[in-house]
Order: sequence, then structure tokens, then C-alpha cells
Amino acid sequence: MSLIIPLPLLAVFAALFVGVALILLRSIERDDRVRARISRISNPDFEPTPGLRNAQPATDPLELISRFGTALLRSGILPSTTRQELEHTVAQAGFRGSRVVSLFIGSKVLLMLALPVLAYFVVASKGLTTTSFYATIGGAFGAGMLLPDFVIRQIRAAHLKQVEKGLPDALDMMVICAQAGLGLENAIERVAQEFVFANRAVATELALCANEMRIGSDRRNALLALGDRTGLEAMRRLAGTLIQTMQFGTPLSHALRILAAEMRMDNLTKFEERAARLPVFLTLPMIVFVLPCVFIVVGGPAGLRLADVFSHH
Repeated sequence: MSLIIPLPLLAVFAALFVGVALILLRSIERDDRVRARISRISNPDFEPTPGLRNAQPATDPLELISRFGTALLRSGILPSTTRQELEHTVAQAGFRGSRVVSLFIGSKVLLMLALPVLAYFVVASKGLTTTSFYATIGGAFGAGMLLPDFVIRQIRAAHLKQVEKGLPDALDMMVICAQAGLGLENAIERVAQEFVFANRAVATELALCANEMRIGSDRRNALLALGDRTGLEAMRRLAGTLIQTMQFGTPLSHALRILAAEMRMDNLTKFEERAARLPVFLTLPMIVFVLPCVFIVVGGPAGLRLADVFSHH
């Protein structure tokens, strides 16, 4: 039957959209005023072009979503611990800067509001029962809430996999740089430049570490951040090895060569473990798909013979 009860639900979503639009507009206007004021101070001859404030949001939807997420972050709705965890997750996915966090928050909230409204217009004329209708709306709300998390987790897993895969080769190249006479900071920077096309994930992490070592006063903190940023054990071991090299003066090339060999051995061990689990994974498909075929081939002629014998009697 057709539903009229969910109309208040549509009104609630419409009110939420109006509130979101008002918050977004206020955030955009405030940011534009601050930007115009900074430009006026830095350049006294600056004259804002009429209609310029609306040109960028109209042509860049991601900028709108990012500004909306920034407004939500500034409002204090999210706890500081949740925000720090989100920033750490985004950093582990290979993204840098606060704009990505704002984009993630904005897209998540907009999807949580937009998907239920879209689901309402899709299923309102389908004649569903009240329970099915509300279940569909709830499912759309849950999809909007979980979809950005799922996407960022997949990107994070792919980024960490690339880092773990390309790190031994990067260490071999760093050994060559160390043997050529380059220092630690210059070796990391050189490997980051040469490794961009081979493995962009490793190159990004090393380039960020080189920049932090160049800008910061304590290179030890930059190396510790290299290990903590991804959360990989291999990166933490690399950071610890480089810190020990700086503290105790051990040869850099020798330590990196040993570490690269250990990482390759660890990767080989992981491949062997995965290969050892393969027979267990193949047991169920063999029982379901292979054994019935074997029984048919082996026992099929005997079954047909018995059926022919009993049919004559």
C-alpha cells in the first residue's frame, strides 16, 4: 500500500538540509571575508571582483563539501579524540593536510542526509509496507554513514600495502646513496625523488620525512614520525635503525643493507604462510564442486546399470 505516514520524516530531512545550507553559507561567507581581508592587507591595491565569491563554490563541488566539513569541525561537534583518530587514519591513507579531513567529514554528513531523501523519492511510490519503508530509509542512512569509512579504509590498506611492498627496494637505493657519500637527509631526499615513478607511496612518505628533517630542529622526531605515521612495523624498524645510526655512528649502508634483507625475508615468510593456508581454503570448494563430479563419473555407470536392471524387473 502507499505510505503517507513518512511525510513528517521528509519534513525532518528537509529541515536538516536547510540547516546544513545555512551553516555552509555562513562558513563560506566568513572564509571569504577573512581571505579578502588578508589579501587587502598584503596587497593594498587588491580589489575583489564582483561575484568572485560564488564563482569558486559553483565550479568546485569538492570545495563546497570541504568548507562544510571545516564548519562542522570548527563547531566542536566532533570530540578531539575522534578528530585526532580521523586525522591519523587519513594520514595512513597517504593524504596530507586538513582539507582532506574536512572533505571526509563533509561528504559523510551530506551522504547521511542525501541518501535517505533519495531513497524516499525512489521507494515512496513502490507501495511498500511501513516496516519495509523505514528499513529502506534506515539502510540508506547507514550506507551514507559507512560508505566514506569503507572508502578511506580501502585507500589506507592499498597505500600501506604499497609502502610495505616497495620499502626494501627503497632501502637498497638508500644504501647506494650512502655508499656514494650522501648524508642521511640527502639520501632520503634523493631516494624520494628517484622513487616517485616506481612506488609513489614510499616516495611520498620519504619526501615528507626529508621535509620534516630539513625544517625541524630535531631529526629524531622526524624519523619517529616516519614510523608512527603509517603504523607499519617495517617503517618503525627503519626509523629505529636510522636513529641508532645517528646516535652511535654505525655505518649507514651496512645497517640499511641488513634491514632490507630482513624485510625481504619477512615478506617471503608472509608469502609462505599464505601459501600454507591455501589447502585449507581449497577444501570447501573441492567438497562442493569437485567431489560431486568425481562421484558422478565413478558411480554414474554403475547407477545407470542398476537403474536399467531394476527397470526390466
